[in-house]
Amino acid sequence: MTSKNTICLWFDGTALDAATFYAKTFPDSTVVAVHHAPGDYPSGKKGDVLTVEFTVMGIPCLGLNGGPMFQHSEAFSFQVATDDQAETDRLWNAIVGNGGEESACGWCKDKWGLSWQITPRILTAAISNPDRAAAKRAFEAMMEMGKIDIAGIEAALKG
Repeated sequence: MTSKNTICLWFDGTALDAATFYAKTFPDSTVVAVHHAPGDYPSGKKGDVLTVEFTVMGIPCLGLNGGPMFQHSEAFSFQVATDDQAETDRLWNAIVGNGGEESACGWCKDKWGLSWQITPRILTAAISNPDRAAAKRAFEAMMEMGKIDIAGIEAALKG
């Protein structure tokens, strides 16, 4: 990888599966390289996939098959800005429908435990609206949602 800063994500033997899913699901994403272990290591054997270089929407990542010791948490997430409901639905459904789980306010987790915020641009604009009453209505509407419903956010803005 040529990037000076790369996100390293820890997996329990599934880094290639995750990277392949991300590359198929998100635009400007690809599996760059797969590296096999030159010798045995605590959670694998010589020849196993040790690391996977990939990008997620242009962000360089390294998947490390480090074993079960560390799990993903909501303290780290990818936030994906979507342009419309169709894109929001496609990404949300791809993550949740592939063994993931729904959460609140546009958050979901993939089957590897990585958190994603599928955030329509209209939501970001709505909660920062200079009309603070409209922003509050949009924020309150969002707080009641799992997957973000753009029509619901727009209706809340209007009052």
